[in-house]
Amino acid sequence: MKYFLYARKSTDEEDRQVLSIEAQITELHEFAQKENLVIAKEFIESKTAKAPGRPVFNEMISLMEASNEKVGILAWHPDRLARNSIDGGKIIYLVDTGKIESLKFLTFWFDNTPQGKFMLNIAFGQSKYYVDSLSENVKRGIRQKLRRGEWPGLAPPGYLNDLRTHTIVKDPQRSKTIKKLFLAYATGNHSLKYLQKLSLSFGLVSRYNNKPIAVSKIQKMLKNPFYYGVFIHKGEMYQGGHEPIISKQLFDKVQRVMKERGKPRKAKVKLAFAFRGTFNCGECGRSITAEKKIKKSGRTYTYYRCTKKNVICHQKYLEEQKLVEQLNKLFQKVALNTDLKDKFLREWQKDYKKAQTPKPSAQNLKAELKNLEEKQMRLLDAYLEQTISEEEYTKAKEKIINSKIDLKEKLKFGREGNNWLEPFKEWILSAHQAVRYANTENLEEKRSFLQKIGSNFQLRRQKVACRLKKPWEISAEKSRFTTWLGWRESNPRSRDQNPLPYHLATPH
Repeated sequence: MKYFLYARKSTDEEDRQVLSIEAQITELHEFAQKENLVIAKEFIESKTAKAPGRPVFNEMISLMEASNEKVGILAWHPDRLARNSIDGGKIIYLVDTGKIESLKFLTFWFDNTPQGKFMLNIAFGQSKYYVDSLSENVKRGIRQKLRRGEWPGLAPPGYLNDLRTHTIVKDPQRSKTIKKLFLAYATGNHSLKYLQKLSLSFGLVSRYNNKPIAVSKIQKMLKNPFYYGVFIHKGEMYQGGHEPIISKQLFDKVQRVMKERGKPRKAKVKLAFAFRGTFNCGECGRSITAEKKIKKSGRTYTYYRCTKKNVICHQKYLEEQKLVEQLNKLFQKVALNTDLKDKFLREWQKDYKKAQTPKPSAQNLKAELKNLEEKQMRLLDAYLEQTISEEEYTKAKEKIINSKIDLKEKLKFGREGNNWLEPFKEWILSAHQAVRYANTENLEEKRSFLQKIGSNFQLRRQKVACRLKKPWEISAEKSRFTTWLGWRESNPRSRDQNPLPYHLATPH
């Protein structure tokens, strides 16, 4: 009688005691030589047996079913053949029908008798019990990690798996790069392809092959809430115990930018007009377009006018040179001279030296945070008592966790109240440079600076109008220097954020 040799070892199996495939084959051949067994064919497989569907095993079974000769199977142990009820039952059935004449194992005795088949059934049952028990233990361990706020998997880029404490910690170098990628994308000026090049310049590459991170992987990173302190496991949000790399505010801004950039849009054509697409008509709200005209003298002029699409509009065109002159006047209005710059910088220096002091609202924020934690516990009780559905529980829990993150960031801002200082200093220096933008002949630089200081740009009656952001509004009204300082003291949080209040400004 001939035998089929079957050897298997699962790559994802926790059974460390099982011999390697090479060791199994060696010992099985030695056993066959000792017992004078003829091996007709070898079947080697590296796949788990906890579920049916092993291709090599199925091929062996098919050959046995189609064979007119009686054959046997030679294996290390019954658990190499099956760890699930379907494959185990198939082996027993083929023994019953005589397709399998004999089963030989090195670590298990089998005889084709009722008692032998009963013991084989027990061996298959023990193998299934092992994988079922192992799976349940793993799931229980994962649930415990989730309760502690620990991500039960490989740390995302920017973090490391601490094998000593079995927790996730910040990667000192890569975490800084990840934050820079979020900040760059939040500006809305860069594509995912640009972020790929930026990450490569910072040395952020794939941990597996040292190649540039794929664009799809970068997009996945930007959508991952793990970076602001929470994570989602099987559709449910959990508050992580790891240290966040970015704030939730920055994460939300990135999601808004990604949503906007994801909208279908026409392919961009390189414009020959610096300010086309910047202004809207002050009468009908349509876009301002541009065109060139050649006068009889042969000189070319650029004009900006309303498209008047599907509306009646009475606004006239504006020649580019006159538009630029108005912008230069606006830049002069918002510019800080050297005296004002020095005065602002002195105030900045005073604030910079101030020690951090707890905000009066910190106590209220802590109380609100405690209320949310209690609310989350009551929500869990309601879910366990089955008074609310799983879907309602998941949505309500996610809302509570995000609210807790917002409160914690407000508390952190209270402790780190100087976060606004760098943006404030940057504004002072930018306002001092406004004169340079007024004198430059580079129209692209003018447009870029214009978009920096305001929004809602309009042309009406051949006049430029826009809404200046709060600091630039105050800068345009330099007599209100003390008002600006008062606004700065009474609105500390708004300094660290945009949007700011707006003011309609029209240069004369």
